[in-house]
Amino acid sequence: MALKATIFKADLQIADMDRHYYQEHALTLARHPSETDERMMVRLLAFARHASAALVFGKGLSDAEEPDLWAKDLTGAIDLWIEVGQPDEKRILKACGRAAQVVVYSYSSTSHIWWNQISSKVARARNLTVINIAAASSEALTGFAQRSMQLQCTIQDAQIWLSANGQTVEVELSVSNP
Repeated sequence: MALKATIFKADLQIADMDRHYYQEHALTLARHPSETDERMMVRLLAFARHASAALVFGKGLSDAEEPDLWAKDLTGAIDLWIEVGQPDEKRILKACGRAAQVVVYSYSSTSHIWWNQISSKVARARNLTVINIAAASSEALTGFAQRSMQLQCTIQDAQIWLSANGQTVEVELSVSNP
C-alpha cells in the first residue's frame, strides 16, 4: 500500500514592503511521504517570497513534469517556475525553456558544492535565479512545522523574517545568477 501525503494547513500573513504586497493566505500543503519538514517549510517560504494571485503549489515530488510552485498567465504560459532543493541541470534547463523565470531554492549545508558543480552547466540560462538559504535558517524554520500553522512573513529591503508562536527567524539567503 502506498503512503499518503500528510496534509498541513497554514494561515500565512504576508507583509512584503519591497513589492507592496500585503495579503493573508489560507494554504493547504500536502507533504509527500519522502519530503522533510525542512523542505516543506522552504516551499512555504518560497510561496511567501513570490506570493501572487496566480502562484500555486505544483505536484513537485509527486510529478516530475511539475515544479514545487508555479504561476501561469491567463493564456496558460508559465511565468514563474520554482524548484526547491538541488535539481539536476537537465531539469533546470528544461524549466528554463518552459518558463519566463525560473527560481531554485537550495537549502542544505551542501548547497555550495551542488552550485559549484552545476553553475557552469546552466550558465546559458539567462532566466534562472538560484537562492541559497543558510542551513541554520532552514533548520530553524523546521521548528514552525505543525499540522496547523499561524505564520507571519515580513519582507523589507530584501530581508525576510518568518514568525510563529512568539518566535521569529531571520532567513539568511544569497542570490546567484549564472
